Amino acid sequence: MVSINNVTVSFGGEPLLNGISFHISDGEKIGLVGKNGAGKSTIMKLIAGLEKPDEGKIEMPREQTIGYLPQIMVLHRGKSVLDEVKDSCPDAGPGEAEKILTGLGFLQEELTRPAETFSQGWNMRMELARILIAKPSLLLLDEPTNHLDIESIEWFEDYLKSYRGAVLVVSHDRRFLDNVTTRTVEVMLGRIYDYKVPFSRYEELRRERMAQQTAAYENQQKMIAKTEEFIRTFRYKPTKSNQVQSRIKALSKLELIEVDETDNSALNVKFPPAARSGDVVYKAVGLKAGYPGKVVFSGAEMEIRRGEKVAFVGRNGEGKTTMMRVITGELPPMEGESRVGYNVDLGYYAQNQEDILDPKETVKSTVERACPAELRPRLRDLLARFLFRGDDIDKRVSVLSGGERARLGMARLMLRSHNVLALDEPTNHMDIRSKDILKQALKEFDGTLIVVSHDREFLDGLVDKLYEFKGGKVKEYLGSVSEFLQKKRIASLRDLERQDSPVAPAVESAPASAKSDARRDFYRMKEAAREERKLRSQLSFLEKEIARYEEDMKKIEQILANPGENDDIIALTTTYLEDKRNIDAMTEEWGRLIEKLEE
Repeated sequence: MVSINNVTVSFGGEPLLNGISFHISDGEKIGLVGKNGAGKSTIMKLIAGLEKPDEGKIEMPREQTIGYLPQIMVLHRGKSVLDEVKDSCPDAGPGEAEKILTGLGFLQEELTRPAETFSQGWNMRMELARILIAKPSLLLLDEPTNHLDIESIEWFEDYLKSYRGAVLVVSHDRRFLDNVTTRTVEVMLGRIYDYKVPFSRYEELRRERMAQQTAAYENQQKMIAKTEEFIRTFRYKPTKSNQVQSRIKALSKLELIEVDETDNSALNVKFPPAARSGDVVYKAVGLKAGYPGKVVFSGAEMEIRRGEKVAFVGRNGEGKTTMMRVITGELPPMEGESRVGYNVDLGYYAQNQEDILDPKETVKSTVERACPAELRPRLRDLLARFLFRGDDIDKRVSVLSGGERARLGMARLMLRSHNVLALDEPTNHMDIRSKDILKQALKEFDGTLIVVSHDREFLDGLVDKLYEFKGGKVKEYLGSVSEFLQKKRIASLRDLERQDSPVAPAVESAPASAKSDARRDFYRMKEAAREERKLRSQLSFLEKEIARYEEDMKKIEQILANPGENDDIIALTTTYLEDKRNIDAMTEEWGRLIEKLEE
């Protein structure tokens, strides 16, 4: 179907792709993976015919049709959302266009809105719909999930799994790749490594291959060293001349084992220790927020406590970023209470880094402007931790890739110590290894985390509370993102059964009041279960905090029992008494929650 044969591409005299070859067959679903800057997007453009190789050929049948979704595109203008998609493929009916657009997250009433009134992320969805409705024989998708929410990603996964054409997709969403692809092609240091398995299995096989190569290389090197030692020892002994010559000949014919070169460069992210904030970091009561002429959500109730790691999830446009702007003070609420807690020092990473970073600045000057004077001597070290080394620091922001801009924004955030991090889509454009490193750093962060993300793999194991933004309302869920998705899927099925399933005669004949009572009982039980989970989560949090304070008090007691010359007895005693007061207050709260749970 498509053959890439000995293709070489160079930039500035440096080879990006060095004689790569692979084949795409009809109907294959392939994940194209590698670090930011490895050449994945270049391969997409070569296949799409937007760029030409320096050497080699790309061959495909004349009847081949290609649908290409780039990372960045021009906004659509002049037509409604539905017309943009429908008119791009006259053979397809409005029903098919509506089905794809609603699957990608558009509401029915949004289909008649002008395309230019939507953000770049929503325009990406329009472009994706335009490509899907044409049903090309090969889909080239460069980071298609970057602007999709969790529910739209799940719809898109199901669509691609049943898609008859071939798919080549670049994505940093590990679970998306596992759910959609059956083959993984890795681009690393200009070379191609082809694995006929999904992404997670590729990672295992790659580790095994590298381990086997390393072991074989080390064994061969030991054998060569012993052979060379024998030759040196017995070269001039007549009785050993035949054996020496035999070993010299064997060495000359030996095919040397090589270990594939690996790009081991990686982010080095460690958030500075966080100063202690108050128990309640942020609280919203009866909150209404939005913009002139548009209310985004209302009646929001939210409490985020010190040390919690919380995710905002939901469809794009439902208010996640709006809530972030309210919390950071960028947007005043329309109604209700919005209060940041005592001693909160908030660090904010905005989703639209391309709008915040000045394209005319260099990497170095961008960070230098925000850098405290005492850190400037260590500026190069900081940038190196984010993979900006050597001449990279003199690059202008305008030429940086999406992943490089994301890393630069994160470097700026870490110039100062914050006890609350508010991160809006921090992993967009980050490669999988960088995302894993950032996730681990956030798990170890000793402050409070509020994160907006559609990346299930990134959120799972990181957050233990979610707020869903949907239909102008904000709803709290306790637990992991996997549990949230499971609950949502069950809830959707129940709703579907109630609305669409044939009704059995026995139920049909039941009085309306009985149906109503059963429905009320169902929701009452559901609410009681939700309340119990919330109480247990609060109890667990209090128990951990009490244990932590008790451990601090023990350490202070040991110091006070045998103080040193440099120990500040007054400060230690003050801290000890504050810890005692906190324990008393939390123990009282713990008792109240236990009583409530028993009720």
